[in-house]
Amino acid sequence: MNGRREDPRLERLVDFVVQLAAGDLAARLEPSPAADSVDAVAMGLNMLAEELQVLYSRLEQRVTERTALLEQTQTELRRLALNDALTGLANRTLLGDRIGQALARTERGARPPAVLSLDLDGFKLINDSLGHDGGDTVLVEVARRLRTIARPTDTVARLGGDEFAVLISDTTLEDALRIAERAMEALRLPVQVGDQVSWAGASIGVCCGSRGETADSLLRDADTAMYAAKARGRNNIEAFQQAMHTAALSRAQIADELRTALTTDQLVLHYQPLVELATGRIVGAEALVRWVHPQRGLVWPGEFILIAEETGLIIELGQWVTLEAIRQLAQWQQEMEKPESFRLHVNISPVQFRSANLASFVQRALQWHAVPASSLVLEITETGLMTDEVEIVQTLHDLRSAGIGLAIDDFGTGYSSISYLRRLPIDTVKIDQSLVAGIDTDPRQHLLVAAIVGLIDAVSLRPVPEGIETAAQAAQLHALGCTHGQGYYFGRPVSAGEMTGLLRVDAAQRTVHSDTSDQ
Repeated sequence: MNGRREDPRLERLVDFVVQLAAGDLAARLEPSPAADSVDAVAMGLNMLAEELQVLYSRLEQRVTERTALLEQTQTELRRLALNDALTGLANRTLLGDRIGQALARTERGARPPAVLSLDLDGFKLINDSLGHDGGDTVLVEVARRLRTIARPTDTVARLGGDEFAVLISDTTLEDALRIAERAMEALRLPVQVGDQVSWAGASIGVCCGSRGETADSLLRDADTAMYAAKARGRNNIEAFQQAMHTAALSRAQIADELRTALTTDQLVLHYQPLVELATGRIVGAEALVRWVHPQRGLVWPGEFILIAEETGLIIELGQWVTLEAIRQLAQWQQEMEKPESFRLHVNISPVQFRSANLASFVQRALQWHAVPASSLVLEITETGLMTDEVEIVQTLHDLRSAGIGLAIDDFGTGYSSISYLRRLPIDTVKIDQSLVAGIDTDPRQHLLVAAIVGLIDAVSLRPVPEGIETAAQAAQLHALGCTHGQGYYFGRPVSAGEMTGLLRVDAAQRTVHSDTSDQ
């Protein structure tokens, strides 16, 4: 049979193309000695395979690098989602997850976990004095120290701001309290920030979990215990008790009802006379807020003022008190022959004094009711004054520049010094009733009050004793140099209407006395 035989290289060439198409880029086709056009095609395919192999290798390397970068990014995102960016500690989310795991182990027979809730005491002052960078340095150091007192199986977390927590797994309340003591000792040591030294003590609440409890409730109860520790004087440790939760629920209910009271005319002001000790004449009054609850009747300030401060309601409450007091003062002044001789005292919370707009708010209220600034005296407690010196002192200067009177209330219950008070723009120091009690029966108490009055007078301030309950107390205080005072002996707090009647009687007596003197 005549005809040309097929070149076997063509079959090998086809097989080579099939290999390349299947992804075997390492395959190669050996050229033949003929070096003809078929071999040229084979060499071309070999070169293409080499180029594809290099390109694929580079692509694989890129995919590997991008995959590693993606995994690294995902790891970092998980870290950021579960850890505090500043300190590297666990955040609230991760802490909650760890608490849940520890509680789950309790259901399988392990001992329950405990949570320590820590809040730094006075951290705002640290930020104010050292700046936010300095404050961050303190927070990082606090985180480091908390790690040193925790066990490897424990979790230390920063919940935000200056709030921290420690989860102690598989423990007892006694062991948790010992760890809390170690934390307290570690945080009592000074912190070096640049060339300055700071302290970062803490209030610590401890709560041990139980079966059936949730992570949220365990952390909530630890927080409740921490607030109890802070209320007891700070730098304390408190273990959670169920009564604390009951009290917290009661406070929450009072806060909700107080919000309603502020918008439904349940609040009223009562006024206690401030008198001239030599004559008993009324020279002023102190405005005192009362809450007329629709179910519980009259609620005293001691039951809701602190709650108002904790919840921020004190700003709205304080504004209402100030406006109502000034409005009432304006009405009284319209009836007075010499309104400039009568001064109305209004208590202002330290929280309000930290507000930058307090001075402007009070000035606008005075102008609206056409009341002279000198007729109003704002009182701040001694302990409140010492809580936050920088902001409060600036507000005091702003108020004093406006001509408004300023008084330190409850003097003798805190830790102010006379030299410190001398630098403040105040004009009156109200001596706490605890010092006045017994002045007429205890010679040592008499000597103590005499010394206090002398020191107040020495720095050109006016001493006004509170809580005067007997004629003997009034006489002795007057003999010591006190010209004014207040207390139940002269009158209890009364409604605005009753106070109006007292002022009219006092004015009539002055008129009679004046007429008698002229004869």
